[in-house]
Amino acid sequence: MNYRHAYHAGNFADVLKHSVLVGLIEALKQKQTPFCYVDTHAGRGRYDLHGSEALKTREYADGVMRLLDATRLPAALHVYLNLVRALNGGRAGHDIAVYPGSPLLAGLLLRDDDRAQLCELQPDEASALRGVFRTDSRLSVHERDGYEALKALLPPREKRGLVLIDPPFEAQEGEFRRIEAALKQAQTRWPSGIYAIWYPIKLRQPVASFHRWLRNSGFARVLAAELLLHPDNSALRLNGSGMVIVNPPWKFDRQLEELLPVLTAHLAQGRFGQHQLEWLVEG
Repeated sequence: MNYRHAYHAGNFADVLKHSVLVGLIEALKQKQTPFCYVDTHAGRGRYDLHGSEALKTREYADGVMRLLDATRLPAALHVYLNLVRALNGGRAGHDIAVYPGSPLLAGLLLRDDDRAQLCELQPDEASALRGVFRTDSRLSVHERDGYEALKALLPPREKRGLVLIDPPFEAQEGEFRRIEAALKQAQTRWPSGIYAIWYPIKLRQPVASFHRWLRNSGFARVLAAELLLHPDNSALRLNGSGMVIVNPPWKFDRQLEELLPVLTAHLAQGRFGQHQLEWLVEG
């Protein structure tokens, strides 16, 4: 794979994905019993916004940086931004150098008896990820294909938790088909688990096909949240991104109803900026 998330860390798609992830983990923490977090495409865990990759694209400037002065934010977005600030606590003003990937955000939020299983196939990314969590026994790093790993990791011994599926989408149609196959298998092993799937929006047709599959998947409850910056009619750019949540926590749609308009207001790059929230399956 040629994809390296370091070029895109902290962009608008990360803001959507990570604020939703924080909201899901915080919802799981409402119960005292421990849970397990599984990340199928974990990446390196921590990204350097002063590094050459991030500086080449500067996508973070139209993402997380736009929110640093924002006030009166929904709870999940407030917690997410506080975690980013805490990792950059010694820096003045808006000099954000460290951006947390999903594993690091999860690690900062997990309680002592919660666990995380992190999968990363690329050796250099997996090595960096091990370095981030070298002293934290709650998080285990697996250098293997995340889709394949779900066969061994599900169901977790805690019997409750969250799986984040966040692949690179180097091949649009092919990646959606792999996600569908993984979800079908996961459904038989752990039907009560929460599954959060991030996807890019370039052209609408591949997304619509994925949504149709989810409607007929047999899952009892499926919620889709999308943030669009441009019309979904060009395969040459990232026009938006979405998050599908299978088995969302109780009233999680209310949280997204608060979150999405705020993200649209701060991240829109023109008059087309919009969001949508839809129950694909509502049990």
